[in-house]
Amino acid sequence: MIEHEFSVTTFEVEGHVARVTLNRPEAMNSLNPDIRWELSQRWDAIEADPDIWIAVVTGAGDRAFCAGADLKHRAREREASAEQRAKWQCMNAETRSLTERWHYAKPVVAEVNGFALGGGLELAMSCDIIVAADHAELGLPEPRRGLIAGAAGVHRLPRQIGLKVAMGYLLTGRHMTAQRAYELGLVNDVVPAAKLRATVDEYVADILKCAPLSVRATKEATMRGLDMPLAQAFYTPYEWERRRANSNDAIEGPRAFAEKRLPDWQGN
Repeated sequence: MIEHEFSVTTFEVEGHVARVTLNRPEAMNSLNPDIRWELSQRWDAIEADPDIWIAVVTGAGDRAFCAGADLKHRAREREASAEQRAKWQCMNAETRSLTERWHYAKPVVAEVNGFALGGGLELAMSCDIIVAADHAELGLPEPRRGLIAGAAGVHRLPRQIGLKVAMGYLLTGRHMTAQRAYELGLVNDVVPAAKLRATVDEYVADILKCAPLSVRATKEATMRGLDMPLAQAFYTPYEWERRRANSNDAIEGPRAFAEKRLPDWQGN
């Protein structure tokens, strides 16, 4: 692994919740090799820690969740030194975005505090729940820059809002308001910016009321089953369901109900 000091993301863990913040507010939290690599390391750390049950991702400041790829950086890449270009190549080789972690087990909530464009919207769409501030704008404007939404945006958007509506945004690069995203089913909740964190915390608190292995089993079966015929999805064995069925929490849940008390989840 390359040596790199974390500088463009922050990582906080409180209880069973990890909070990841893209921390380049001066660049609207846009994605350059450094921030992509750091995010990849954060996702690895969350997945590997058995005491982390849920993650929240947001952007620093109030202007942007993430404005997508740092095109200014991309334009300057050829001017960089050979040593710097070699470092970026190594970082890219070690980077796995959340957008391509197809079977990421733990639930992730996107706290969209402003613009979510291009790779920023692709990041949000790869999360399980999206809560957006009412001033946020979302879109995939890549064609207006001679690019495409290649981090699965062209695949996720039609799956999440339907083909015709998605094509209206994909082929034009138009933005949508947070309210419109809510109406289309892309966003779970739209709230005033002052209530954004509290609303996300409500989702987190409710998820934490559930057994963590049940949450992971539910996510796995839902996401893997989407691309299967119904009967196949029903009969397919799922790894996290096997773990849940053999867990102590599978005993604790019914026992707590019978004893009329709150369950004490252990995550095993």
